[in-house]
Order: sequence, then structure tokens, then C-alpha cells
Amino acid sequence: MAVCLVTGANRGIGREVCRQLAALGHTVLPTARTAGAAELVLDVTDPDSVLRAAEEVRRRHGRLDVLVNNAAITYDTWQRAATADLDVVRQAAETNLYGPWRTTQAFLPLLRASRSGRIVNVSSEAASLTNMGGGTPAYTASKTALNALTRMLAAELRPDHILVNAVCPGWVATDMGGSGGRPVTAGAAGVVWAATLPDDGPTGGFFRDGRPLPW
Repeated sequence: MAVCLVTGANRGIGREVCRQLAALGHTVLPTARTAGAAELVLDVTDPDSVLRAAEEVRRRHGRLDVLVNNAAITYDTWQRAATADLDVVRQAAETNLYGPWRTTQAFLPLLRASRSGRIVNVSSEAASLTNMGGGTPAYTASKTALNALTRMLAAELRPDHILVNAVCPGWVATDMGGSGGRPVTAGAAGVVWAATLPDDGPTGGFFRDGRPLPW
């Protein structure tokens, strides 16, 4: 069974992804920014915290099979791009883009030690350039950049047999998504699908519920 690490796993989609992966028999390492909120402390905005978590996984398991970059902040419905507070945009990018980037870099040696590495970047259909409109500029721009990172990593890591995909869980009823969305179990299922792809599965794709989304 796979060793799986999920960031932002103390609530919402992250916690449900952990539950579903564990139900499939995998070894799951939930992480959160604060001690006691999950099995491992991992603050994606703190390089030292990320490196400590990577060292702990190396010590315990010697490899990592699945990295789910789920931690995200700032669904800024109150903003418009023309008038956005750029400090808010920078803060969102620190978690939503640079966080997954530095986490992937730190865990890459352990992913390369796996026979079937998987990286899943939890994105959003809001990041689709095809359908993009106005609003939520910090969240949208950071997730669009995360999609670009997904494409680059997929191309670069193909020789290592590491599959890298972006997944939109849809509008899910969570603390960030608010009420009225689909059940968190349904949103998490698409992430778990990408985390458990077979070796001949897709890489460099953007999906919801296992079906491609337009870039």
C-alpha cells in the first residue's frame, strides 16, 4: 500500500481525502500548520517546517508515494482585479502557489524513491483560462499559477514515473466554500482518484471527478 501525505488535512477536503485513502488501506500522513491538529506539523509557508516534515517522513518510511498539495487560503469574493489589495494577493500566492512548490521540492527525493509517485495539486475550475471571468483575483491567479506548475512538473518528472495532475473538487460545502455546495465526500473522491492512478494513468492534466477540464 502507498504512503500518502496530505497538506491542510485538519478539516474539509484534506481531512476527507485522508479518510478515503485510509479506507483503501493506504498509510496516510495528515498534516496541519499547528501541533495537535494532525499527525505531522507542516506549514507550507515555512521552509523549515516543510523540511522537518520531509525528514520525519524519510526517517519513518524512507519514501513517499503520494503527495496531495491541498492547503489553500483566501477565497476573496470581496475583491476585483482592478482594485485588489496586492498584499492579499501575495499572501494567497505564498500558500496556494509557493507552498505546494516548496513542499514538492522538499519531498521530491522521497517521491523519487517510490516506484509509483503521485502528486495531486488541488486546484479549482476558477483557474480555467477558458472560462475565466472577473472576481476572486487572489485565489484565481494563485490557482492558475498552480495549474502552470502542474504542467511543468509533469513534464519534468515524467522520466521519474511520477504522475502530476491538478484536480478541481468542485464547489464543496466546507469552511472555505460555504454552505450549499456538494458533499465533501464527492469533492474528495476526485482527489483520491488522481492519487491512486495506475502507472499508465494521465499526467499533466486538469480534472474534476476523473474527467478533463479545459485549461
